[in-house]
Amino acid sequence: MKINIFADTICGWCFIGHTNLNNALKKFSNIKFEIHHIPFQLNPEMPPEGISRDKYLQIKFGGKDYAAPMYENMKLKANELGMTFNLEKIKKTPNTILSHLLIILSEQFNMQNQIKEKIYQSYFIDGLDIGDINVLTDIAKQNDISEKVFKDYINDKNIKYINSKILIAKEKNINGVPFFEIGKDFISGAQSSIHLESVIKSNLN
Repeated sequence: MKINIFADTICGWCFIGHTNLNNALKKFSNIKFEIHHIPFQLNPEMPPEGISRDKYLQIKFGGKDYAAPMYENMKLKANELGMTFNLEKIKKTPNTILSHLLIILSEQFNMQNQIKEKIYQSYFIDGLDIGDINVLTDIAKQNDISEKVFKDYINDKNIKYINSKILIAKEKNINGVPFFEIGKDFISGAQSSIHLESVIKSNLN
């Protein structure tokens, strides 16, 4: 079964959706899934070097205080899944193109799930700058993708490829992530693992 996941690596709800999908997939150990990451950018105008977290919250929400209720809800949902989001550790909101490149590259090694997981953890739990090539190189190497292979993959051709994939969401009128295409069904938002499991079951019948 084919599953497409539209997500951005700085999207906490995408991390929650990723975790819920993984939990749902555990119920189908005898089924072969073809899972693809479709890049999405919440902030397509983000400069390559990113911006400070405080500036981002000011631009996006009008400041920390206005963002707080949404982030508290996100942290509660993460806690229910056994994850502790340390949002106070995040000092920069990055451009996510390089992290998307690493995930797409990792599909060649069948490591996309582990790589994506580690990128999310690095940002939401460790507070690392996942727009930093050195942070991403460390993640690649921890998962047996060499520094040379990753850095060679960062070129104009592949960046154009990522940007072409990002356009797919616009063509499908997808305005928010996570967004799942599971068989013939379309699921918007970080739905529970039980809901995702039921959608998978319905597409197996």
